[in-house]
Amino acid sequence: MYRFLTICSVLPLAVCCTKVVLSNDDGWAEKNVRTFYDDLVAAGDSVVLSAPADNESGTGSSDAPATTLDQPCEFNSCPAGSPPEGHDASNPRLNYVNSYPVTSMRYGIQTLSPTFFGGPPDIAVAGPNVGANLGSTVKISGTVGAATEAAKEGIPAIAFSGTTGSQISYTAAQQPYITVYGDLSTNVTQTLAATAKPYLPSNIWLNVNYPSVSSSTCSSPTKFKFVLSRINSAGSGTAADVNTCGSTRLPTETTVVNTSGCYASISVGVATTKGDATAAQQAVVLGKLKKLLSCLPS
Repeated sequence: MYRFLTICSVLPLAVCCTKVVLSNDDGWAEKNVRTFYDDLVAAGDSVVLSAPADNESGTGSSDAPATTLDQPCEFNSCPAGSPPEGHDASNPRLNYVNSYPVTSMRYGIQTLSPTFFGGPPDIAVAGPNVGANLGSTVKISGTVGAATEAAKEGIPAIAFSGTTGSQISYTAAQQPYITVYGDLSTNVTQTLAATAKPYLPSNIWLNVNYPSVSSSTCSSPTKFKFVLSRINSAGSGTAADVNTCGSTRLPTETTVVNTSGCYASISVGVATTKGDATAAQQAVVLGKLKKLLSCLPS
């Protein structure tokens, strides 16, 4: 976790007790989300996981009451007949909800957070998702659905997604891409949490996407650079973006992730529409994350 440790050494002590609700759409027992949980805890954050009992990828902002399980949780992480909500026997902060990502995130904010934190969380994060969530894909992403639900409830939120990987159990051997994505996501979360509250404007969430990781490409967190981006391509009548990198038009997140050189995109979105934020809202994020942000090569 080289990049995180570098930042943590200069963060104020208060950042090391950030209260975080974590969710995803790949399921509570998937390796990416458990690694991210461990990384955040190692960083000194107080974290509660509240994620679907099974894979709920592609369910967007679907929402339904949790029900008793009629089959085991994913990877047999809980037995059939388990209650609608439950937790790991050895760690009550690792929770499943037998419903959608939105439902899981709400349960984490409204039920688990008061129990463990005595009130609302400071920030909500979702992912890292198995697979990128770029452009129009945000409309159907359950990971994005979880993050936007948090933002609608007044909690600053970030959705993280990585291009490389497949859904594997948290008991499987650690993979290099999972280590990289977990480290980078912790870095972004910690950097935002080091800024003054409110961390994000009202009804705003961040969509973060990582390119592929392999032994020969983007194999280390130190090789990555973050670029402020747009979710969608700008049409002829689209208002100008924040002025940065010598332009008032941000690159799309797809352009960023597909650029050679290990570039990760950070887009500023409106929770209620899942579309792009205004230049003024982008400017707030630019100011808060400026230590992380770079420009694409010209």
